[in-house]
Amino acid sequence: MDQVIIAHNNDNVDRYDYFKKQMDFIQKFYSIKYLMEETRIAFKKNFSINIEGLDLEAKEGEIGSIPRWLAQILEENNSIEIQDTDVLIYISRSLNRERISKPHDLSGIDLDFYIRANDFIKRLKDKEKESIVVSLNSFVTSRIEKIVKLAAASALSVDLEKKLSAEEKELYNFIHKSSSEFKQRAVNRS
Repeated sequence: MDQVIIAHNNDNVDRYDYFKKQMDFIQKFYSIKYLMEETRIAFKKNFSINIEGLDLEAKEGEIGSIPRWLAQILEENNSIEIQDTDVLIYISRSLNRERISKPHDLSGIDLDFYIRANDFIKRLKDKEKESIVVSLNSFVTSRIEKIVKLAAASALSVDLEKKLSAEEKELYNFIHKSSSEFKQRAVNRS
């Protein structure tokens, strides 16, 4: 049997590598922005810290707000409990809006939706994670299907851009460019 060797188009490989790097950058950027936001906490014990200008003192049971990055450190040390009960409601509403949206329409989500959802899931116990991860996978699959159809048909509109997360915008543009190139090559070949 003869071997057929196909030369790879480096442009496509470079485009995909660029896409992956952009996705990494976007996720890191929005993760840092998210970690800098204030979050509500409840102190589990008397607490005092004074490090390089960070001065925080509280008694057991007190409620306050601190940057999320600090809350995560203090939660790991069992000093506080993060009061993020609204996140589950936020995720559930987003899932429901997508579920009831029309087959060709995307419901709107925040730029950092996946960052918030993943942070929330990380803090859940294994039994609690399962059902929300299943629901999120269904949500993502539905959105990807819609994004592929829309991106293959037209460039990203301002109205649609407002409905997408930062990662989804990058995916949309990648699919649009790739499908446009495919159509041009498929139709213009002799």
